[in-house]
Amino acid sequence: MLFQNFTNENASEKISVKERLAYGCGDFSSNIMYSAVATFLMFYYTDYVGVAAAAVGVIMACSRVFDGISDLIMGIIIDKTKSPFGKARIWILRLVIPYAIGTVLLFAVPSEWSETAKLVYIFFSYNIAFTVLFTGINLPYATLTAMMTQDQYERSVLSIFRMILATCGTLFIKTCTLPVVKFFGNDTRAWTYTFIVFGALEIFTFMITFLFTRERVNAENDGKKLDVPVLLGFKALVKNKYWLMATINLILIFVAMGVNGSAEVYYTKEILGNPDLVGTFSVAFQATQIVCMFFIAWFVKRFGKRNVLMAGSVIFIAGYAVMGIGAENLMVLHAGCMLRGLGNAGISACMFAMVTDTIEYGEWKTGIRTEGLINSAASFGQKIGNGISLLLVGAVLSIGGYVGTAAAQPASAYMAIRSCYIFIPIILTVVQIVVLTFYHLDKEYDSILADLKSRRISK
Repeated sequence: MLFQNFTNENASEKISVKERLAYGCGDFSSNIMYSAVATFLMFYYTDYVGVAAAAVGVIMACSRVFDGISDLIMGIIIDKTKSPFGKARIWILRLVIPYAIGTVLLFAVPSEWSETAKLVYIFFSYNIAFTVLFTGINLPYATLTAMMTQDQYERSVLSIFRMILATCGTLFIKTCTLPVVKFFGNDTRAWTYTFIVFGALEIFTFMITFLFTRERVNAENDGKKLDVPVLLGFKALVKNKYWLMATINLILIFVAMGVNGSAEVYYTKEILGNPDLVGTFSVAFQATQIVCMFFIAWFVKRFGKRNVLMAGSVIFIAGYAVMGIGAENLMVLHAGCMLRGLGNAGISACMFAMVTDTIEYGEWKTGIRTEGLINSAASFGQKIGNGISLLLVGAVLSIGGYVGTAAAQPASAYMAIRSCYIFIPIILTVVQIVVLTFYHLDKEYDSILADLKSRRISK
């Protein structure tokens, strides 16, 4: 068997730093596609391919229906998967090359086609790449945390490593994409060549995750675990109140980040007059976040995931406020980006780990453990956030009268860009804080886990 030395047999009891880093590499790869979609895809479509922002927004919104179906199907598949590599890692191995090809397809719209033909291509390429392939590889990756350990603190540490590498992936995309596109000729074909190069990097980093991580939780229980009927799994899911809160939290986070991220290239190009500032803003934001995340573990252990995430959200709002005041002052804008980076360290370190913790709550509440289904529904929430953000940006830009190929934009377009870049994310983050006030799982988790262990011993 190929890769026979990389099965879950004889996995060490403790998770090493090397394994944590290997786990984080998966989100570096995921964020090559995700950050490219969130930051540059709309810009590529409007300013290079030449299609209307509103039309793209409608396509993204319609695609959410397919996203919901693909997430739930993949969650069910994961729960029923059995292989020497476990339930999650095997799907990373199977889909890593198609995933990289899908990323290239997103940025390979034939420029000579009519607008209708381009929109048809955009619909199918987006759904193949994001709805099918991103779901197929990223959902098992998200589920992997729950299968590596049941220790709540270790999950937090894994989440921190994950988000450090995810942030590095986002920073890489935001700083390198436009320079590489310019290197290849700064036309539609240049975008395709750029993402062929980036696709190779996706394969390399996801293979590190597959080769050097191990699943432990299912290895302990495979002999005893019964297949859960799909309908029963769904019934258990809707009874899990903390999963619902954590998923709503994810949706709000990704809508806010998606709206801001998609608007950034428009803000730098149209208002500041220099699209290359996307890279410098990203360095200020992501580099600050990376540095701060090395110190987050202590705060999570001391104050809990919810409180750290809420504190990060408050700081995040303050960063947006500074940028709103700064308007076109580069020094103030960079300071606002750094403050947002500080806040986002707390948000990113906890948002996925909170979803994973709801697996044990759901098992305790209903007697049914469904790692794949819980993470699939959360993944759907993440992509719903991304889709809503693109729809929102497309709608706001269209209402503002933005035309990508125009020599000059009306004043209303500038206001629309500012709203997407600063004001809408502030509103969404406030709502997110309100939702989290009802989340109390951090205080309940240890007693829930102890009760689950006593139940297993008594059986």
